[in-house]
Amino acid sequence: MIPATLQGRRDFIVANTRLQRPPHVAEIELHLADEITPIWKLTEEALEEIGLPPPFWAFAWAGGQALARYLIDNPGLVAGKRVIDFAAGSGMVGIAAMKAGASDVLCADIDAYCEAAVAVNSAANGVTCAFTANDLLDAPPPAWADLILAGDICYEKPLAERVLAWLGEARAGGATVLIGDPGRSYFPRSGLTKLAEYQVSTTRELEDMAIKRTCVWAIPESGGA
Repeated sequence: MIPATLQGRRDFIVANTRLQRPPHVAEIELHLADEITPIWKLTEEALEEIGLPPPFWAFAWAGGQALARYLIDNPGLVAGKRVIDFAAGSGMVGIAAMKAGASDVLCADIDAYCEAAVAVNSAANGVTCAFTANDLLDAPPPAWADLILAGDICYEKPLAERVLAWLGEARAGGATVLIGDPGRSYFPRSGLTKLAEYQVSTTRELEDMAIKRTCVWAIPESGGA
């Protein structure tokens, strides 16, 4: 069954991953898995449940790498800001925001392991990110957030539609919203502003090609998505 304590989950992650630097964000070290199948199987065994989605926290996904790269290269965008890393996974984007000078970061993810992943990865990079396992989509976007970051959110249609509506609401409320996406199936084809484009190295285990054309998008003031 799932380790009962945060420390138990941290121990699981450290034992089944290794510190690595994502190809597109060498400034950051993360506890990552080398292969998807073994860590996926171990996670299902630990949770005593078959058919779970991939352990997103164990990999540096292309959209997140693009967002992290953009933040580090454009620290003026994030310096002094209060930030939400939505669907944080490993915490890579939130860690990049802290390295770029954010005043504080809240990493949000409903996966039970992500709190531990964010904790060990933040520690590895000498920063601190807060964490919540609450589903932020169940409430209006927090009014305190200056900047909301979301990577790789458009791989399932119902979720993509729900997240994009929530992010649009956040933008209408005054928050800056940035999305990292490598051409996922349900990413909107219009209504967003492209800020940057990268060629991000990944793995054929995770994606359909080893190099993914990945963009950083902003929801414009009018609401876009």
